[in-house]
Amino acid sequence: MYVYRRQDGSTFEIEQRMSEERLVSCPTTGQTVERVLQPFTPRYTGAGFYSTDHRKPKAHEPPKQGDA
Repeated sequence: MYVYRRQDGSTFEIEQRMSEERLVSCPTTGQTVERVLQPFTPRYTGAGFYSTDHRKPKAHEPPKQGDA
């Protein structure tokens, strides 16, 4: 998603691939536009990022009696 600002100051979002050329005019109004840089904030959702990537190793369990 990219945010663009029109000449009149209004903004709009449009989904584009990173390899696509940036827009030079608004697709709806035809006004000249410039891309607005947005801060990127990664979102770590779900269980596991810290618990799996930075976990202390588990102590080895002693062998059960009866196992050969």
